Amino acid sequence: MRHAGIPTGVHVLLERGGEVLLMRRAGTGFFDGLYSLPGGHVEEGESLRATAVREMREELGIELAEASLEVLGVVHRRSDTNRIDFFLRAQAWLGEPQIAEPNKCDDLRWFARNALPAAIVPYVRDALTAGAGPWISESGWG
Repeated sequence: MRHAGIPTGVHVLLERGGEVLLMRRAGTGFFDGLYSLPGGHVEEGESLRATAVREMREELGIELAEASLEVLGVVHRRSDTNRIDFFLRAQAWLGEPQIAEPNKCDDLRWFARNALPAAIVPYVRDALTAGAGPWISESGWG
């Protein structure tokens, strides 16, 4: 029996001086107006780390090395569909993050971990407060 695929997302945590980089979603139709970590969907034939490298180049205009990425955790969540989201931390990157896709993001800002915005994607807030990884959690299942 063939099973339908589950959309798989990759979120990347960038930290600098005790702060995390969040972007406010806009124009996507999905969590618009809320802050989230930068990231995107895994494409056919792409690894998690390759997805992170591509997405950070597309969304923020920065370069990552796959070897600089550490897996923090996984969220299996029920949203508009059944979804799996991987959270990775970038140990280092080249370039200064900027809004490279203004049609999908209208603000980019560094936040202290103890002062995250109220308008944040709930499962992203949970991931940012989950502690040291690796961890796994479920969201929206009741």
